[in-house]
Amino acid sequence: MLKGFKDFLLRGNVVDLAVAVVIGTAFVAIVTAFSDGVINPLLAVFGGSNELGLGFQLVADKPATFIAIGPIITAALNYLIIAALLYFVLVAPATRAKQRWGKSDDALTDNELLHQIRDLLAEGGNASGGGKHES
Repeated sequence: MLKGFKDFLLRGNVVDLAVAVVIGTAFVAIVTAFSDGVINPLLAVFGGSNELGLGFQLVADKPATFIAIGPIITAALNYLIIAALLYFVLVAPATRAKQRWGKSDDALTDNELLHQIRDLLAEGGNASGGGKHES
């Protein structure tokens, strides 16, 4: 039972996923700091004099009815920034490295290669008269 668990943990996909989560979390912290320090003040410029930020109020004198648009825009920009960073910092270089040094997609698997050898041997046996020699 522990061997199966060890095999599961050491499977490439699980390790890759763990690395992706850690790196993604680090990017989220960086992008959130950027958003809080740069994007939110820029959005506040468009919010007017309302201290609640960019948005609109449904009922005039009830702050609880304020619909905030700023956090939605900030979250969308965070998503785009994180996606762009992950793509250009991790995905694109990894794809280039795999194309340069990795195994080509045209390479045959072991089973495909064995099937081709079997088929060639079968064809070769039939071409020589079923493998029987005439004396």
